[in-house]
Amino acid sequence: MIKLPKLPRRLSSLGSGDAAPAQATPQGRSFSRRRPIEAPRNRQRFIIAIGLFCSVYAIIGGRLVMWGSLPNDGGAYQARAQVVAARPDLVDRNGQVLATDIKTASLFAEPRRIVDPDEAGELLRSVLPDLDAKYLHTRLASDAGFVWLRRELTPRQQQEIFALGIPGIGFRTEKRRFYPGGNTASHIVGAVNVDNQGIAGMEKYVDDQGLREIQNLGLAASSELEPVKLSIDLRVQHIMRDELAAAIVRYRAIAAAGIILDVTTGEVVAMVSMPDFDPNNPVEALKKENLNRMSAGLFEMGSTFKSFTTAMALDSGLVKITDVFSTEPFRVSGFTIKEFHSKHRPLTVPEIFQYSSNVGSAREADIVGIEGHKAFLTKMGLLSRIQTELPEVATPTQPKQWKKINSMTISYGHGISTTPLQTAVAAAALMNGGYLIPPTFLPRSVEEAQKLAVPVISKQTSDEMRYMFELNGEHGSGRQALVPGYRVGGKTGTAEKVVNGRYIGNKRFNGYLAAFPIDAPRYVTLVVIDEPQPVPGSGQGATAASNAAPAAGAIIRRSAALLGVKPDFGDRGKSLLVSY
Repeated sequence: MIKLPKLPRRLSSLGSGDAAPAQATPQGRSFSRRRPIEAPRNRQRFIIAIGLFCSVYAIIGGRLVMWGSLPNDGGAYQARAQVVAARPDLVDRNGQVLATDIKTASLFAEPRRIVDPDEAGELLRSVLPDLDAKYLHTRLASDAGFVWLRRELTPRQQQEIFALGIPGIGFRTEKRRFYPGGNTASHIVGAVNVDNQGIAGMEKYVDDQGLREIQNLGLAASSELEPVKLSIDLRVQHIMRDELAAAIVRYRAIAAAGIILDVTTGEVVAMVSMPDFDPNNPVEALKKENLNRMSAGLFEMGSTFKSFTTAMALDSGLVKITDVFSTEPFRVSGFTIKEFHSKHRPLTVPEIFQYSSNVGSAREADIVGIEGHKAFLTKMGLLSRIQTELPEVATPTQPKQWKKINSMTISYGHGISTTPLQTAVAAAALMNGGYLIPPTFLPRSVEEAQKLAVPVISKQTSDEMRYMFELNGEHGSGRQALVPGYRVGGKTGTAEKVVNGRYIGNKRFNGYLAAFPIDAPRYVTLVVIDEPQPVPGSGQGATAASNAAPAAGAIIRRSAALLGVKPDFGDRGKSLLVSY
């Protein structure tokens, strides 16, 4: 207790107001030399100071009481708030769910409440035997207030651990991403990490569009986010994966991939790369063989590249569709340009395309010239990294310095590596009247696509390319891709793979670049088969005509009707309907 100083008796009487004035008495002079009396003012300051002192301690005490009444794990949970943030559903163009959030339980411990870390660890490992014993003991015996032990338990694991009744062990409800379709669209939808954040595919794209910032701000804690609709059709996606899986088995290939692209909008309707992975277990995505070959794989596309060489030659105005070229082998820079299957006669431009003439394609490129060739492929988007929503996109490779021999080998698909996705996008420009439209995995209208479309070839060149696709589809190497009623045209490509800098004859990368219906193309389809083998007893080899083309035909046969393409059987079909 603080003692107040005593005031002089005479001084205290001044405050009563009944004493005589000091100058009226002799003693008044002696008081006039003393310090002025300030007792009333000091008292007020003193009271104010005491009041402030008590207020400060009252506030501190109140805060301590408030914090003490909160749950022990509140601080830790708040720190993990962004972990449980919700994500929007991903749905296909018809509203079918591709990815959604589900609730799951995660295991945590409060080490300060653990009575016996050794015993608690042994009990937990009886349910979760894969937990590292040393790791578990270190966390349970620590002085931390909160530690995670295992995220995303199964309901059974949660129940078994709950039944153990270990003090200081608890469960936290979190959101986990669930992919109902499993592997079906794995390379498109991508995956999330244990904190429910997108790390691949469209999941990462959604995060990069602002979701991550929203989550960090704590504005995505509920599940009220609107679904994100993708351009793919889950039904067609399933068909493509089913046929590619069958092709891998039938042709004993190491991999296969495919895409269906809308040539009027640039929408990717289906895209599959196999082997693939289950995004519910994203660790599988890291395996080398599960690479997304369509957008992240670089390949020499072989003779499918002759489509661009022919279009370049025609569009340059230096070559007419009626021109004829010698197919005699010739040497350039010490290399001999020759045919794979020579016709031993000059060929017209359509025949060069139909018979896949290396010599004829090289001569077409030679007429255009090195700079013109490079400029055309650049204009078609085949030499630069393609822009789309998927983050897994590779950058094409090309010679550092283009020489004449480079231009000639590139004319028939050797010496330059690009992604199958880019090949399909450039092919769409050959079919849709000459407009290069960037691909998208989101819905896009024709009007929106027209605003983005860049003219790259003339309509006449596009019409001539459709004619040659149809010619090769009906009478050339694409015959096995024909589907009655849907008029499929296209170009095959059989490319020897490069291993350690050398072309290997028995390792092929085959592709079939198709469009349907070829009289008014709506879709481009590209199917690639990696290292296929001949089918025993079939009498066929391992070229693209015998594996990639029939695989593409099977996909179109099952999916065309779902895409709204009506079959047209011509006059014969009409007569059949009338007679029926």
